[in-house]
Amino acid sequence: MDKNRLEAFSDGVLAIIITIMVLGLSVPQGSDIAVLKPLLPVFLTYVLSFIYLGIYWNNHHHLLKAAHKVNATMMWANLHLLFWLSLFPFVTGWMGENHFTTAPTALYGAVMLMAAIAYYILQSTIVVQQGRDSKLAKSIGRDFKGRVSTVLYATAIAAAFFRPWISCGLYTFVALMWLVPDRRIARVVDEPGPSR
Repeated sequence: MDKNRLEAFSDGVLAIIITIMVLGLSVPQGSDIAVLKPLLPVFLTYVLSFIYLGIYWNNHHHLLKAAHKVNATMMWANLHLLFWLSLFPFVTGWMGENHFTTAPTALYGAVMLMAAIAYYILQSTIVVQQGRDSKLAKSIGRDFKGRVSTVLYATAIAAAFFRPWISCGLYTFVALMWLVPDRRIARVVDEPGPSR
């Protein structure tokens, strides 16, 4: 398979996920500004999930651009990632509708954790395909932000059973951490010449 086809498929799936998420926002009955107040948790959860999807889309784009070719293992790893991302609308709606209570907040974190693991598997698959001495492998290095993210997700899942607001703070912190551009892989894509 051509890597452009894989990227186009992934872009289409992410566009559908975002569309489903926005369709989950209900239009309030009434024209008074006060009718928006009960919808605030749903909207805030939507914004957080939208940011996460944007981060995944951006990093996924750079990761696939750095790949030389696509193999079957990479295709399955990519589908694994898309599976977890496709659950974002469900956990986003459930957490927002239930105003950040324990079970929805913990499940939100579990889906975030599994998406992070799936992204790591895809990234590792591409690195193996290109070689451990490739520029891509060297640019990823020890993947500090990726490792910290998984620890924070696991912590947030546990915190949801005691103080769900701490979990929401940790989810927001991880998103803000990734909003700072991760130029490691983008540099490899932008460099002229072979990436080995």
